[in-house]
Amino acid sequence: MRIFRYIPIIATALTTSLAGMAQAADPVAQHNSTAFWFVNWLGLTNATLDVVSPQGEVTTVFAASGTPVFELDRAKAMDGVYRYELTAATDKQVKVVNPMNNGRGDLASDMAAESFYLTGQFIVSRGVITTPDEMTEDDN
Repeated sequence: MRIFRYIPIIATALTTSLAGMAQAADPVAQHNSTAFWFVNWLGLTNATLDVVSPQGEVTTVFAASGTPVFELDRAKAMDGVYRYELTAATDKQVKVVNPMNNGRGDLASDMAAESFYLTGQFIVSRGVITTPDEMTEDDN
């Protein structure tokens, strides 16, 4: 019968750990016909989204807070695979392994925001961002 006394403690610990996992950054790519962005943006700041078009043109979008949004220019859009790279700072602090003299003197910190990194791709077809059924490369 003593085990019943521990059930509230175990339930609290499990709930707390699950809440901590829910707070972790796990952005999910979203789009409409001319814009590309991310949802589930908890805990990320200073984000840079680099998008490379099929002809190699690189577009960089920065957002100090919130998700960066890539806007497709339909007048110049080329059909094909667009590749993206997302970098951001998380709210988790990590120790700087190799500190350097950054000129801050006594205000220097040995902690920095942990980095977040994500890559992927999306398809533009007929001048709009689309969701393909399955993305595969031809064997030919």
